[in-house]
Amino acid sequence: MNWKRNAIMVQVSLAMLACGNKQETAAIPADAGVEAQVEAALKKLSLDEKIGQMCELTIDVITDMKSPEFKLNEEALKNVFEKYHVGSILNVPKGVAQKPEVWSSLIRRLNQLSMETCSGVPQIYGVDQIHGASYTWGATLFPQEVGQAASFNRAIPRRVSEIAAYESRACLIPWVYSPVMDLGRQPLWSRMWESYGEDVYLNCAMAREAVIGYQGDDPNHIPANRVAACLKHYMAYGVPVSGKDRTPSSVTERDMREKYFQPFRSAVQAGALSLMVNSSVNNGVPFHANSKYLTTWLKEELNWDGMIVTDWADINNICTRDHVAATKKDAICMAINAGIDMSMVPYEVDFCDMLRELVDEGRVAKSRIDDAVRRILRLKVRLGMLDQQTWDKTPEQLAAEFPDFASEAFANEAQQMAEECMVLLKNEQQLLPLKEGARILVCGPNADNLRGMNGGWTYTWQGHQTNELAPQMGDYLTFQQALKERFGEGNVRFVEGVRWDAANFKLDQRADDWGQLASAARAADVVVACVGENSYCETPGNIDDLNLSENQKEMVKTLAQAGKPIVMVLAEGRPRIISDIEPMSQAVVHTFLPSNYGGKALARLLAGDVDFSGRMPYTYPRHTAALVTYDYKPCENMGQMDGNYNYDAVMDVQWPFGYGLHYTTFEYSNMKVDKETFGKDDVLSVSIDVKNTGDRVAKESVLLFSSDLVASITPDNRRLRAFEKVELQPGQMQTVTFELPAMDLAFVDFNDQWVLEPGDFRLMIADQHVMVKAE
Repeated sequence: MNWKRNAIMVQVSLAMLACGNKQETAAIPADAGVEAQVEAALKKLSLDEKIGQMCELTIDVITDMKSPEFKLNEEALKNVFEKYHVGSILNVPKGVAQKPEVWSSLIRRLNQLSMETCSGVPQIYGVDQIHGASYTWGATLFPQEVGQAASFNRAIPRRVSEIAAYESRACLIPWVYSPVMDLGRQPLWSRMWESYGEDVYLNCAMAREAVIGYQGDDPNHIPANRVAACLKHYMAYGVPVSGKDRTPSSVTERDMREKYFQPFRSAVQAGALSLMVNSSVNNGVPFHANSKYLTTWLKEELNWDGMIVTDWADINNICTRDHVAATKKDAICMAINAGIDMSMVPYEVDFCDMLRELVDEGRVAKSRIDDAVRRILRLKVRLGMLDQQTWDKTPEQLAAEFPDFASEAFANEAQQMAEECMVLLKNEQQLLPLKEGARILVCGPNADNLRGMNGGWTYTWQGHQTNELAPQMGDYLTFQQALKERFGEGNVRFVEGVRWDAANFKLDQRADDWGQLASAARAADVVVACVGENSYCETPGNIDDLNLSENQKEMVKTLAQAGKPIVMVLAEGRPRIISDIEPMSQAVVHTFLPSNYGGKALARLLAGDVDFSGRMPYTYPRHTAALVTYDYKPCENMGQMDGNYNYDAVMDVQWPFGYGLHYTTFEYSNMKVDKETFGKDDVLSVSIDVKNTGDRVAKESVLLFSSDLVASITPDNRRLRAFEKVELQPGQMQTVTFELPAMDLAFVDFNDQWVLEPGDFRLMIADQHVMVKAE
């Protein structure tokens, strides 16, 4: 498979520059040919046409909503394009995945009309294609981002994005709202599963690969089988204080720059062409009105010429929700002047009328309009939409150009990625792998639930039709179906136990007589209990209690009374508290949201056909009131102080960040660093020997951490600085080497500047460590 990598890679640096936060070299090098096309197109546009380019509307606005089939509303089309010259349309027709020929015919029609009514500039269509081309009928779906992060394999997000781009462009979709780069540091948050986990470096590395996968290596010239990426949601969206989606965060300026800004910076420097803004507010300031973050940090400091788009209705929210502006018109003025280039309105064309009034009144400068439209045009030019007209293709031409759409090869890759993304968290007395011929009882609400395996953004926004739609597209197996296929129908029995409530996806209910469940458990050799969450997305996924549901917990307790070993399989988008039932299970596997091929992947892993190699991308909490991250401050884990005072601050988590077991064993030795002392311009070469001491081939993620022992600001307990995944045969040893820039050990000080202070650092890999000193 071409997403596998055998060579040790050069590590991604956070590029924390010794010179501080001054303007950097251009994130995307200017291309004279691109800029000439942009300027030529800009000169042709009237002021009204320019303003129209800055408006993005949902497809519903131009859809005949009375028709049972998808059909455009011709009168609305005329108003949107001929009168208002709207520059972008988004979202999926009728709210459900469409076939490639429907997509391509729609987008070609809209572009033709736009070209005719807006001085030769086509509209650009944007879609939330999140874990593959997830709004495309029959497309290949992959593990959600949090699962990809658990692989600790950079090649996976790159390849996922490559295939997603290929299958999106087969539909003429040129722009996808992905990757999500919000640090998943608030377990209650309903979009935790869309992130690459809690760590800064892991998010930087994975997001960078995703951007290259989507766009290719040259952001000025996107190939016809790639798309423009849209980073989201800039920034700190994943840490709402309440845990509820789209509610305020309270992040300091120092943490914002040191942690939450860094993944976006990394992806921008990798060539990302566009970015979507956080819907919420931080310390009272809406992100959509924050000129420091939008213009100073992003556009000026990074010297980035890409385009910023709002999230859904978020300029209106400045007025109607956040009460920072008195009117919608005032909100438009604030957002555009802060640096917003395109407004995902998404319903009202009066955005254009009000923005025109603001320009005529002198409240928004024409130069700001020109800057925004240049950025929009630049995105379209880089995609070949103006000169090459990469969108002007028939469904037949596209079918010939993209023969691998939904191919068996893509499906095989998705399955192997799912295998690499699952984490073995517990395996007492080597219960796993399961023995051939064992009598297996499978139960739980996610045992026979493709919806729970995929999560949101799957064919529909909430993923609520997955069980109905997915079987029409492919031979996808649920967990219980895959276990029957692998171990034999006669050896596997399915008793539901608990099922999801059809009317409320957050609720479950007893599905069977639990006397029958207990009897089935007593007759089995081993029980596989598939628990977790149903699919959800965004605000509908908000919860008030992080505990796993009572019905699911009672099911596990009932099973435990049978006295047979239990394998608890988790399929969930965020960590639900299971501390009271975890001791009742002899083995625990986290599948995250492995998607359509997760059933086969789980069956192969439980059978021992392949070894587990995933690691936790976030800290799994043990208690609902003890939600922490691995990079906590030292005072959060002190216990007994000198004397009689009990500080009572002890880290007590279910499973830590980076944790994961194997069937085989690995031995680490001979950790070395080439410099015991170093300066800010140095690069440390850190090496370690890793040996597979077991009897089966396996992959191991090698993680390099650092601890700053003393600093002017209390340092984090430890930080991930590099990682690499290697595959080793039984008995094989490999030396893994990391090139660590000294400034990656820096932090943001009281003056909001990057500094590397003199002092001692501990570098750690597994059970090995070395000491180094900054001078």
